[in-house]
Amino acid sequence: MIENLQWVKQKVLAALLEDVGYGDLTTQIIIPESRIGEAVLVAEESGVLAGLQEVKLLFNEFNINITAKLKDGEYIHEPGLKIASIKGPLKGILTCERTALNFLMRMSGIATITNRIVVKARKVNPNIRVAATRKTLPLLGYFDKRAVQLGGGDTHRLRLDDCILIKDNHITAVGGVEEAIKKARKHVSFTKKIEVEVEDEEDAVKAAVSGADIIMLDNMKPNKIVTTIRKLEERKLRDRVLLEASGGINEENIEEYAKTGVDIISLGSITHSVKALNFKIELENLKT
Repeated sequence: MIENLQWVKQKVLAALLEDVGYGDLTTQIIIPESRIGEAVLVAEESGVLAGLQEVKLLFNEFNINITAKLKDGEYIHEPGLKIASIKGPLKGILTCERTALNFLMRMSGIATITNRIVVKARKVNPNIRVAATRKTLPLLGYFDKRAVQLGGGDTHRLRLDDCILIKDNHITAVGGVEEAIKKARKHVSFTKKIEVEVEDEEDAVKAAVSGADIIMLDNMKPNKIVTTIRKLEERKLRDRVLLEASGGINEENIEEYAKTGVDIISLGSITHSVKALNFKIELENLKT
């Protein structure tokens, strides 16, 4: 992902503003303005670190320095590991604490499950891509997708303007796969790929013949995917398209789908059902 850090910072600060409201009432009342604090960021679970960039952007806005031992995308091998040291205005540390941890916890959780699934899939298909979907948390889609990438996955479409993806309702609305692709090809720039979602072998062949760049085999069982690929091969169409399997795929059955010979597997669960990775910030070396 190409990153505009100024834009990312604005999103991070918007998240803080949502939490702070008119002000951190507790911290403003009991913490002196001039007090400097030191703290450590501790990982309470093993997994892939993600969200540290966002934490740094947040803390830097409050003149808080964070010195990290690991980088985003690196693996935390032991619970209790001190990831980073933090030093700066104590008020800022306390006010930013929960927002910073929320980014770390969610993003690291997504990166960790993505990494586990990628490793499993590539044991049986070294060239497979594991991708996210747009089933992300509203307003946090960028961060969810970045976490997927840090875990070794593919972001898929970041937004609706990323590529043409003709889904079942689009096909129903215009009366068929061929007509949908024809309309898309007529108006879309050559720089944009066209992906079509199909649910059976017949529509997969129609999509390939009509000029789709990517065919999503939606809610197909592995054996049905295999027969569809064979049919495309028989028609000399397989090499024209990328094939993506999606729907009903999870960590338990990922290897079955990876074995079918598709190019991409996309899973909504890595973002919509993520289990957060636990972190904490502990103050230390305080002088009263």
